[in-house]
Amino acid sequence: LAQSGVVHGLKVMAVAVVAQAVWGMAKSLCPDRLRGGIAIASALLVLTLSSAFSQILAILLGGIVGWRLLALPHLPTAEHRNYGVSRASGAFLLVLAGALLLALPALAAVSDSLLASAFSSFYQAGSLVFGGGHVVLPLLQASVVPPGWVSNDTFLAGYGAAQAVPGPLFTFAAFLGAAMPWPLGGWAGGILMLLAIFLPSILLLAGALPYWENLRQRDGIQRAMGGVNAAVVGVLGAALYDPVWTSAIHSRADFALALAAYGMLVVGKVSPVFVVALAAIAGALLGA
Repeated sequence: LAQSGVVHGLKVMAVAVVAQAVWGMAKSLCPDRLRGGIAIASALLVLTLSSAFSQILAILLGGIVGWRLLALPHLPTAEHRNYGVSRASGAFLLVLAGALLLALPALAAVSDSLLASAFSSFYQAGSLVFGGGHVVLPLLQASVVPPGWVSNDTFLAGYGAAQAVPGPLFTFAAFLGAAMPWPLGGWAGGILMLLAIFLPSILLLAGALPYWENLRQRDGIQRAMGGVNAAVVGVLGAALYDPVWTSAIHSRADFALALAAYGMLVVGKVSPVFVVALAAIAGALLGA
């Protein structure tokens, strides 16, 4: 009971962490009514359709609405910088990133291999993250929980515990890879899934560098990205309700613990390491 209580405490911790992320992202990425509306509509779309495709659709529609309707100030022209990557090399890396995004799901479909399917899912999640590392939560949850690779309890407990680990939140992928069944699992699974989720970022970043100054000057790109970022807030907000809230909050005590953890993170600025430990201990005591 104590062990299950610790897991439950970490799941409640995940509620506080995701709520903090949603609030912080909403303040910075949804500063006006249009982007707030995009976020709300995206959350409703994801909750209604309840599939991995709905998250991609919400982000795509958010980009289209932002491109057509959002009004943003034009950025001043920046001086040209040499990033050490030629346009030809950048184009190759961008094409490679896109080719892998299309080829990996096809390979997973024909091979019927857990390794191919998992690598493809994590690569797709890494390719579609906008606005912050917490956005990876709904993308990964939709990839690993429905097939039964990782239980929802393990997923949310690991996500809560990951807040105590320094470095980018993408390292949560290593935990999921290590928790997967054979032939993954352990160190090998953790390293492979870490590579899969970071690879698209590396390819896209290096590939876009030669074109970045031109891209950031295009008003259409700025407007579309504003819509995309607002949609991402909605996608994460939907994940806050389901599966995070629905899996963790079952009683008044759970709600009180989540509220206390949220207050310590947002108001008290307490170290996440301390809050994670406190949530685990409180969960163990409540489950004893």
